[in-house]
Amino acid sequence: MAYTTIKKPSDYFNTKLYTGTGSQLAVTGVGFQPDFVWFKNRGTTNSHGLQDVVRGFNTTGIQSSNGADADPSFDGSTLGYVSAVGSDGFTVEAGGCANASGNNYVAWNWLAGGTASTNNDGDNACSLSANATAGFSISTHTVPNVGGGQYTIGHGLGKKPKLVITKHISTTGNFQTYFEGIGTENQQYLQLNSTDALVNYSDLWGNGMTTSVVGLSNSALSAGTTAVTYCFSEIRGYSKFGQYTGNGSTDGTFVYTGFKPAFVICKRTDTTNNWHIFDNKRDTFNPTDITLYANLTNEEYAETDGMDFLSNGFKARENSAWINASGGSYIYMAFAEEPLVGDNPATAR
Repeated sequence: MAYTTIKKPSDYFNTKLYTGTGSQLAVTGVGFQPDFVWFKNRGTTNSHGLQDVVRGFNTTGIQSSNGADADPSFDGSTLGYVSAVGSDGFTVEAGGCANASGNNYVAWNWLAGGTASTNNDGDNACSLSANATAGFSISTHTVPNVGGGQYTIGHGLGKKPKLVITKHISTTGNFQTYFEGIGTENQQYLQLNSTDALVNYSDLWGNGMTTSVVGLSNSALSAGTTAVTYCFSEIRGYSKFGQYTGNGSTDGTFVYTGFKPAFVICKRTDTTNNWHIFDNKRDTFNPTDITLYANLTNEEYAETDGMDFLSNGFKARENSAWINASGGSYIYMAFAEEPLVGDNPATAR
């Protein structure tokens, strides 16, 4: 059996840096037609922008990972937005969040399943774009008013998701985040737009996750609203979603992923702290210390040491509460630059 089914991770996830022009700009070099684009102005306090193929690449189909607003509250016509995607990238319109003249930007890009179609695997229909090979899907649905409040929607991945992020888009609401294996199964959540620690809530995720459906409930989403849901399953050699415990040392905890990371988000879960984002394009050598915060509008910041990206995982290099406090509990999501084993096996930086 092959080590991984994905020989070239950058065909499914890639980070792209670009400089704004203040007028319509075609950004190329992504390597595929992205279905989910997450962009951020690196040098200012503009909001993050999240757009996808299901909600649409337009002025209103934008969320901010640092906010709880409904879709139309992000005014893409003035703040900038992705107006189109193509075979090798995307087009951005003028505005401080996406394309101001001379400003430097980062865009993280994922491949889902292209144009959405109706999925009826759950007891509630959804509009779904899914890529089982890459373990990633995007869907929207109208939240039903059901007895007991629990219902399901399909995710199209063929295996149980490790990470689920869902949010109201027709009204305000937080990015409720399920992460397998922390807290009480199916009863825990984090919020991508918040520093909050892990919270337990009895029926937030309905009857839980399976290989075909996501469990949801009216405790997480209000009946009659529209919600977006992002699902991630783990793919060996390409993606990893896990936990680690800090050791309080500058020779910090090593986290095995089975690949050289291209992208890592980490978050402390036993107390309040930010969601830190690192990638291999903004930082090309170790220590990898240039971070952006998913829950804040802050410009990028260089931590003291951060982490090392290694051929088979990453290693905390800072004795700090946000990444490596002694006994601290952390979660992470990571995507690969190169798998540890394959046609082009990973080497250390």
